[in-house]
Amino acid sequence: MNIMRTAMLLAFMTALFMGVGFLVGGKGGMMIAFVVAAGMNLFSYWNSDRMVLSAYHAQEVDQRNAPEFYEIVRGLTQNAGLPMPKVYIFDNPQPNAFATGRNPQNAAVAASTGLLQALTPEEVAGVMAHELAHVEHRDTLTMTITATLAGAISMLGNFAFFFGGRRDENGNGGGIIGPLVAMIVAPFAAMLVQMAISRTREYAADRRGAEICGNPLWLSSALAKIAGAHQPNYQAERNPATAHMFIINPLSGQKMDNLFSTHPDTGKRISALQSLAQEMGVRQASASRPQQQTAPSAGPWGGASAQRSTDDPWGVKGSAKSRSVPQVGRRGQDDDAPKGPWN
Repeated sequence: MNIMRTAMLLAFMTALFMGVGFLVGGKGGMMIAFVVAAGMNLFSYWNSDRMVLSAYHAQEVDQRNAPEFYEIVRGLTQNAGLPMPKVYIFDNPQPNAFATGRNPQNAAVAASTGLLQALTPEEVAGVMAHELAHVEHRDTLTMTITATLAGAISMLGNFAFFFGGRRDENGNGGGIIGPLVAMIVAPFAAMLVQMAISRTREYAADRRGAEICGNPLWLSSALAKIAGAHQPNYQAERNPATAHMFIINPLSGQKMDNLFSTHPDTGKRISALQSLAQEMGVRQASASRPQQQTAPSAGPWGGASAQRSTDDPWGVKGSAKSRSVPQVGRRGQDDDAPKGPWN
């Protein structure tokens, strides 16, 4: 089903790209757009994940420079039965995260510095479990390809603004109407792409993520904190076509649960997770521990000092075992006695 969905999305995006090319340059513009779209489809299949990570200046981390965060992801990966993805952190004050990659064997998960500073380890585990659910469901291929192609369509619309439309010798092309239509289509191109990806995948990833980490309340608590953070994400504002990749919409003024939203309403997602927690018999008290104070200058992304701060929850230079990490439950085990690979 995911292969068919991806193929249909690629066909739709190619047709849309060609349509904008026709409006800008007539038949010649359409043929050029077709060649460009075909090349971009192939290129984005292999490289779109790197492009997205590069757009957010994400840095790969491991056990050496982000031990606790890396251990959380590794434990969740083992629970899900997935290959270990590459783990990234990007410098952004907004608490958020995304997953990318064409398949589980070539996947990557990324968290913002704001997320690691604002959430407890349990909440971070809930967020990353959600992202691994996208990897397992193979949503990441669709998300990364659409982000690349939507940006290209917007760029083509900008060409219409600067260069105008052309009419060929047979009278084809949009004339003055073509550029106007292209200019209108371009701002909504990213929205159309995001609408093409069903928002129900977020509910599915929430549920599967809760199963992977063993506690739906970890994710529901994280979603509540992320939604209330109100931190700007200028990188996402410059790359709006990537908004649908994040666990919560990173753009400003995008809170409505309607046809044009990239994500379901956060309150509804939290309610669904709380209902799931009741089904699983998870108690509210187990959602999270009291949050410790953090030092922005000493997070898992590195810092000026080589010595670990006493209130750094991740320990750049310290051992992963110097502070407890969330005990991630295995599938089929009792939630009251969850186990993890770091026990």
